[in-house]
Amino acid sequence: MDTKIAIFKGNEVRKIIFKNEWWFSVIDVIQALTDSTQPSKYWTAMKARVEDSDEFQLSTICRQLKLLASDGKKYLTDCADTEGMFRIIQSVPSPKAEPFKRWLAKVGFERIKEIEDPELATKRTRTLYKLKGYPKDWIEKRMRGITIRE
Repeated sequence: MDTKIAIFKGNEVRKIIFKNEWWFSVIDVIQALTDSTQPSKYWTAMKARVEDSDEFQLSTICRQLKLLASDGKKYLTDCADTEGMFRIIQSVPSPKAEPFKRWLAKVGFERIKEIEDPELATKRTRTLYKLKGYPKDWIEKRMRGITIRE
């Protein structure tokens, strides 16, 4: 298993590859979004609050994985994959989470528009390749290849 540390808004977030996808430490993300001095207690209270209000258990989208702690030992830690982490972040009642929630809403809206008009997705893909610095002829070949496969 590959483990790394990601930086999220200046805070370290432990992550690990499990079953070929990234899983992130929930406590680390809670710490980054809330500045709580006790992110474990915050997470416990948040799970109870969400269960009471939404009748949804956040712990069902988590898995306990062993992550390296600051003392150099590995401990079971609540982790969530990318989709689960987005769901958890949506439940964080913190002003620091608002920009991230707005970004999620914007991306979701853009994807719905792309479903309605697939040409928008093609334009977005072409723009991303340009921003990444790929040559124009490579981009055109790639776009033709995508079109042929569809």
